[in-house]
Amino acid sequence: MCGIVGIYLKNKKYNKQLGKLLTGMMNNMASRGPDSAGFAIYNKSSKFKYTVCLQNNFELKDLKKLLKNKIANAKYKVISDHVVIESSSKPEKTIPFLKSIKQIDLVGYGKSIEIFKQVGNPKDVVKKFSLNKFSGSHAIGHTRMATESAITTDGSHPYSTGEDECLVHNGSLSNHNNLRRTLVKDGIEFKSQNDTEVAAGYISNSLKNKTSLKDTLTNGLKDLDGFYTFITGTQKGFAVLRDEIACKPAVIAETKDYVAIASEFQAMAHLPDVNKANIYEPKPGVVYSWGS
Repeated sequence: MCGIVGIYLKNKKYNKQLGKLLTGMMNNMASRGPDSAGFAIYNKSSKFKYTVCLQNNFELKDLKKLLKNKIANAKYKVISDHVVIESSSKPEKTIPFLKSIKQIDLVGYGKSIEIFKQVGNPKDVVKKFSLNKFSGSHAIGHTRMATESAITTDGSHPYSTGEDECLVHNGSLSNHNNLRRTLVKDGIEFKSQNDTEVAAGYISNSLKNKTSLKDTLTNGLKDLDGFYTFITGTQKGFAVLRDEIACKPAVIAETKDYVAIASEFQAMAHLPDVNKANIYEPKPGVVYSWGS
């Protein structure tokens, strides 16, 4: 049992409140996933943003020394043990270098996405990252109850395996080991044994082959064995899919100003004018998308 949440803003007047709105959603899903939590914020930039997690007492000053003259015009934003590096340097040049630094983990990159995740009670994680201060256009989050892999930052959601892409998942996949081997042959890299990372890799692999997000998720109904509710984020928006058995709960609340999704309605009870929202459960095997 895990908790997933997402909010897509139709009205820009709420952009500065995005973090505050997501904070309430994450806190209200803490009981569904006490082991770890994470979230992805989308806030478009003209430059690339690389979110890294510092390991083993590695500090920002140490990172700056290694990156000096390696990444052009880098700016740094430090939040807890994560650092967002903003630069004009393109991913094909920057990512291999970042991955070569053993004291950091790259958790996401793109011109919009920033990802933050840690082990611990979700309410504590949200507080450590000062989520309520973030702004942006849309966001997704996850509270994890560990089942098939270790309670580590690498085992936490969201998972990002492509530019401005990420995935959160409530459920379990039974064929992830076989699928992992196939995706590795296609050049997809994995850092954990978590089945959700495999699903994220499956989506990234399909998108890089120019398949639309909707078709990718539809194809996943036959390629991903198990039971699940997915929220997958892109630079433009997000999409939601429940498998055809639909044993994992989800509810959507949509108004003229936003679309929100969560495992339980209580996660959305604090949202503006939610009592006037169109509230419904996503149908099994149907892709719902906004912006993306």
